[in-house]
Amino acid sequence: MSATAPSPTAPRHAVDLPRGLHTPAVARHITQRWLETAEQTHRLDDAVLIVSELVTNAVRHTGASCRLALSLQNGRLDIAVADHSEDLPEIDRHAGRTAYGGGFGMNIIEQLGGDMTVVPGLGGKTVHVVLPLRPGSDARRSE
Repeated sequence: MSATAPSPTAPRHAVDLPRGLHTPAVARHITQRWLETAEQTHRLDDAVLIVSELVTNAVRHTGASCRLALSLQNGRLDIAVADHSEDLPEIDRHAGRTAYGGGFGMNIIEQLGGDMTVVPGLGGKTVHVVLPLRPGSDARRSE
């Protein structure tokens, strides 16, 4: 499953985050405020937790800033965190799970029903998690 680009009319918010101790907290706050403003609060706590896990991984595994992008489309939230590390999460093929660092964050994302995709690029990567925000908005469906 590859991440799909949001339509030009889809609500979107992106912010560059400096590397620092408080970066995950800042990302959580930004996400919460943006989703509240967009009146998308059904799975607010789940979305904030996923953002926290992704940004924490970016801060922990790189020595640079990261970029958080949030977009809404068809009842799904695409959370994208781009960083400056070309190291990709490893797939635990026996358990069918993704391990990144200790792997606990990715297990949390899986338990919350998020569909994760990693898009490698020159000088970094972007980790996308698509989270359905309302019943019937399957994270794995692309339109």
